[in-house]
Amino acid sequence: MDPVPGGCDGGRPAPPAIAFPPANTLVTMSSAVLTAVAWPYANGPRHIGHVSGFGVPSDVFSRYRRMSGDRVLMVSGTDEHGTPIQVQADAEGLTPRQLADKYNGVITQDLQGLGLSYDLFTRTTTSNHYEVVQQMFLALYKNGYVVPKTQMGAISPSTGRTLPDRYVEGTCPICGYDGARGDQCDNCGNQLDPADLKNPRSKINGEVPKFVETEHFFLDLPAFSESLGSWLSTRTDWRPNVLRFSANLAENLKPRAITRDLDWGVPVPLDGWNEQSMKKIYVWFDAVIGYLSASVEWARRTPDPDAWKAWWTDPAAQAYYFMGKDNITFHSVMWPSILLGQNGAGDRGGEPGPFGTLNLPSEVVSSEYLTMSGSKFSTSRGTVIYVGDFLREFGPDALRYFISAAGPENQDTDFTWDEFVRRTNFELANEWGNLVNRSISLAHKNVGAIPTPTAPTDDDAAMLATSRAGFDTVGELLGRNRFKQALGEAMRVIGSANKYLSDQEPWKRKDDPERRDTILHTALQVVQDANTLLTPFLPHAAQKVHEALGNTGVWAAQPQLQEVDDLGDGPSYPVLTGDYAGEAARWESTPIEVGRPLAKPSPIFGKLDPKLGETGPEWAPISS
Repeated sequence: MDPVPGGCDGGRPAPPAIAFPPANTLVTMSSAVLTAVAWPYANGPRHIGHVSGFGVPSDVFSRYRRMSGDRVLMVSGTDEHGTPIQVQADAEGLTPRQLADKYNGVITQDLQGLGLSYDLFTRTTTSNHYEVVQQMFLALYKNGYVVPKTQMGAISPSTGRTLPDRYVEGTCPICGYDGARGDQCDNCGNQLDPADLKNPRSKINGEVPKFVETEHFFLDLPAFSESLGSWLSTRTDWRPNVLRFSANLAENLKPRAITRDLDWGVPVPLDGWNEQSMKKIYVWFDAVIGYLSASVEWARRTPDPDAWKAWWTDPAAQAYYFMGKDNITFHSVMWPSILLGQNGAGDRGGEPGPFGTLNLPSEVVSSEYLTMSGSKFSTSRGTVIYVGDFLREFGPDALRYFISAAGPENQDTDFTWDEFVRRTNFELANEWGNLVNRSISLAHKNVGAIPTPTAPTDDDAAMLATSRAGFDTVGELLGRNRFKQALGEAMRVIGSANKYLSDQEPWKRKDDPERRDTILHTALQVVQDANTLLTPFLPHAAQKVHEALGNTGVWAAQPQLQEVDDLGDGPSYPVLTGDYAGEAARWESTPIEVGRPLAKPSPIFGKLDPKLGETGPEWAPISS
């Protein structure tokens, strides 16, 4: 099988390049930064707990790095294989493909509405993805890291289908925890197999699984003990929760199945296996390879089909993976092992596969859980707030702000409507929105344009110094994925500016227009600086503030939904992409233009009814 990156897919001619925008390439000496975002599962709409882990943090990071001049490639897509898709499809009277199409459409629209700036958000049911997954499988197989093995597999007695590891629950044989899953115990962190569990039961319908002997291919994780352990020991700057969890997993590695008895998935590319309709590559294995396949697909849709290599084979490139904590094991242990095996760098050695020597993650950025009234967001339990419903009523930036300011960055965080109302009204509307509105309103009323400063005082200089210092402080924190602290520092600048305006009282200086204009010029300069600092967090509002300051053009670019042809013989499908290189936003303080006309501003953020904090909206009421 020819490798996909060179533009050849099984002998078919290379597809024509379409007008896909390039990744940010504005600064010659910039870094290539891969933002690899966890793939949302396409068996239903996503809730705000999901996007608090994979969505908003990855976009804040990517927008900041683009503004800093780095060449960012942000990729992901919908994860569309496995038994959960089949189960949901049966429940809705659809085929698995029809169900995947349905929820891929819902999810892409929600993520576009939230403003997540993907260079490519695709899906796992594409010809390109199948080819990349199969090539990775063959590279691991050739190097001896994928081996056949007979095991006892969990089968649903009522359907005859394989039960995925995570769909079998029971009592952990090691620590006795009753809610252990078939792949791992969240209580003690040990890797498990479904057959290990005591009193196993199906999460789908509660029935006791039937265990039958079946042959499958396994990723031989013990063959990475030394290489993976050595690599993990160098990851000293990761978040402590990720490091602790990963180190514990690496101490107890066991072979992990990468095929299953399913009729919905990527075929096994080996003679004697690819003819078996009920033998497919397991969903967890093909999903993590999606980061590579999405990068390859993005490149193939540009004039340079090898462009993906700048983010994957250049040792100087950086790769950041964003997810919720339930996905740590797949990104800090499984995926690095797959990469080591493909590279021929596991404990057994080997030769690099068709993709060359691929980079391992620079950092795995995992968030904890966003909960609601102390419970993990759960569709089945009714504790759920869907992204689409939230966006329709409150817009994207209020949610982005809440997740950034109060989200589960380092510990589980409870979402409450009362806290959402408080932060929207007192921080977004009263603090930031009020600073923008009164600064521009005063300048519009008294001058009609950006005023000319004369004879700045020490107070003016101190205010401007505080504003300029924010770029280093906030930028350093964003570069280390410390989003709460970064947003807190940006809001501190805004608080200082509000105090400056209140202390200087430009509305009382009608008899001293030069002093009034100097104060207003200073305030407007800080508004422009603060808007830049907040752009990664609030890109939609940042565009409005940019225009309220008399500017034109795109300040913060938004993702676009585009229908594309499959690169093989599959059906067309929607993707998210965008021309982020053309946006005006840069991570720097630029002098505000004196004399630029200003119109009367409209409020950037409206206040919410305080009663919302007591009742919740009709579509997600607070239960008594």
